[in-house]
Amino acid sequence: MSDWFTIEKIDDVTYAISEYGHWEKVHSYLLIGKECALLIDTGLGIGNIKKEVDLLTDLPIKVVTTHVHWDHIGGHNLFSDISVHQEDAKWLRNGIPMPIDVIRKNVICQPFIKEAPKEFDINKYNIYTGNPTKELIDNDIIDIGSREIRVIHTPGHSPGHICLWEEEKGYLYTGDLIYIGTLYAFYPSTDPIQFKHSVDKISQLNNIKNILPAHNDLNVSINMVQKVKEAFNSIEKNNLLRQGSGVFKFEDFNIHL
Repeated sequence: MSDWFTIEKIDDVTYAISEYGHWEKVHSYLLIGKECALLIDTGLGIGNIKKEVDLLTDLPIKVVTTHVHWDHIGGHNLFSDISVHQEDAKWLRNGIPMPIDVIRKNVICQPFIKEAPKEFDINKYNIYTGNPTKELIDNDIIDIGSREIRVIHTPGHSPGHICLWEEEKGYLYTGDLIYIGTLYAFYPSTDPIQFKHSVDKISQLNNIKNILPAHNDLNVSINMVQKVKEAFNSIEKNNLLRQGSGVFKFEDFNIHL
């Protein structure tokens, strides 16, 4: 295990692979099935996430992408089986609509909390592009052997953003839709109205037992979805559900429109 990644056990066959050394505090998740393992996102690309995965399982790895932003596809080049929602597939093929110099500045815009791996060089930092193995749609089932994970299309943060729902365990992997911190829907490629509708959508799920976010604290209350839903409702009622409205502050989170 490297000093860059932190491995946290969710249960005997589920792990969070976290990058607490970076200001974004990114989480990827490894789900181990009977036939293969599913890696939800590949993190920042600052360290080699594949080396961490190989310490946890020797099963074939399927990567599923919650959305095509630089902090979630950083290690995609280390894997060959990659799935993404069809609405984000063009970004995976052609690149994120953001200049590489801007992305590099974002990566290092705040000092690292941990020392980056020696092989990391911001001047050589690039964003993965390539053809996905599979394009996903809403309600697709990913079966890794005795574990089924359902794709829930939740656009707003990106056109093809997805959450992943493992109903048997009650695990909801929320990507950048729900987490403690600031939720972002102010970029030109985001859509505040779709973001709200996506939160409404996942609020209909029954028996959520564990919310597993892509950023910050892993200890997220299952009431968080309802809190974010109510927050968006209040913004909409005040006719402010649009980009440029500003930052709205709530108890455990902010919403930046």
